[in-house]
Amino acid sequence: MSVNEDFRRVRIAAAPGEGAVIELDGHDVASAVEAFRITQTVDEGPEVTLYVQQGWKGVEFDGLAEVVVEPADVRHVVIGFLDAVDWQKLDEAVLDRDDLDGRAGELTRGTLAQLREWAAGA
Repeated sequence: MSVNEDFRRVRIAAAPGEGAVIELDGHDVASAVEAFRITQTVDEGPEVTLYVQQGWKGVEFDGLAEVVVEPADVRHVVIGFLDAVDWQKLDEAVLDRDDLDGRAGELTRGTLAQLREWAAGA
């Protein structure tokens, strides 16, 4: 559930054990942000995901990096994904995997790998 997907000017300065500086077009939003993630692929520019406190209303801003604002509590996303999994399809997909090796825990490892692959493709 993205609240905003636009290009914004973003400034983040963070170090372990110190308070982070998080600004969007010069607006300090650090107090509302519980976590952030910065990703970039070869084909696309940087994307900053801000995980904000529940009830955050946001600020008006525009800028240069793509910003995706998500609720800090992503449990509902994980639960929704798991609720959507058809256990029969999962069972078939896991048993059909080429990476099962007969070692202890292979079905658990296969199940987690299958769920990870499905989540990455979602």
